[in-house]
Amino acid sequence: MPATRPELTTDDVDAFVRERCFAPSDLDQIGVELEWLTVDERDQRRAPSPARTRAVLRTANAVQNDILPAGSRLTFEPGGQLEISAPPATTIADACQSAADDLATVRDALAPSGVRLVGLGLDPVRPCHRLLDAPRYRAMQQYFDRLGDTGRSMMCRTAAVQVNVGAGRGEQLHRRWHVAHGLGPALAAAFANSPLDNGMPSGWRSSRLAVWLSLDRGRTAPVDDGGQPADAWTRYVLDARVMLIRSSADTYVPLDHDLTFAAWMRDGHELGYPTVADLEYHLTTLFPPVRAKGWLELRMIDALPDPWWRVPVAVTAALLLDDETSARAVRVGHGVAGLWTEAARRGLAFPALADGEDPLSPDPGVPQWAAR
Repeated sequence: MPATRPELTTDDVDAFVRERCFAPSDLDQIGVELEWLTVDERDQRRAPSPARTRAVLRTANAVQNDILPAGSRLTFEPGGQLEISAPPATTIADACQSAADDLATVRDALAPSGVRLVGLGLDPVRPCHRLLDAPRYRAMQQYFDRLGDTGRSMMCRTAAVQVNVGAGRGEQLHRRWHVAHGLGPALAAAFANSPLDNGMPSGWRSSRLAVWLSLDRGRTAPVDDGGQPADAWTRYVLDARVMLIRSSADTYVPLDHDLTFAAWMRDGHELGYPTVADLEYHLTTLFPPVRAKGWLELRMIDALPDPWWRVPVAVTAALLLDDETSARAVRVGHGVAGLWTEAARRGLAFPALADGEDPLSPDPGVPQWAAR
């Protein structure tokens, strides 16, 4: 919660970023986060509530304190999307196995209730409907509503495969950061899986990424500027607008005017000046395609059905963690850096992202479960 007088300086933010967001590590771990749209076979017009889904899983003894048998953490997004966050592992196989085991547990437990998990990047037919009423999500919605209507779609209708990899140290850290950004558009294009919106082709291969790119650019645009990773992330954090201020444990005040974090530190707000805890929370409201969290979190990949989500996990981990693979990929894909909009709109049909036609492009037809 805010302080009554200034507590942070730019140097404090810079030190925090270097010590916490880019903490050097010699352990190359891999993590998997799988988001799924939830569909109720008995009423396909709306997602089942997280409370109902969690209750079904608890009744089936599939989850204890939101931890699944293989160690994955179970959470829900505001629109009812179910997320399985597997524990970090030292091999791709182990990371995928934990996620796959817990995914199977969840699916088996939900099947008798008629709740299904669907791997698509954007809900193709259902309108925005926020099912979680936590103070954070109420404040987020109010903040985004000031900027347009895409914030609600982001919160309630999108789903992704997020891949986490160890950041490394020294030159290794620099390389992985730049590779993740440079090849990020190719990953987005290769695994684009959300061509529909409102029951019709949207004109985007990844409608999910299009939604994210159209949000508050100060918190969703790519970070890398070609320089030092920590310097770039510090500038990004300082220049991003404050989304909300926590005035108490249960009170989140959305900002109704533009206030960067740097300006908040300098000029304050009627609720006070930011503390280290406020800085930590500010970081959780920034959503670029590559986010530094003590590891690198890659967020540009659409949700994919089982078993295909394993492919981007393996590809991403190999590209970042294997030096030889990384070097070769950078030589081949040097021209794709910065093509985020092209990746979202045309995917592998964009010449610079891939040669020729995309043989795996999604069928533009409306899926059976989503038919009106």
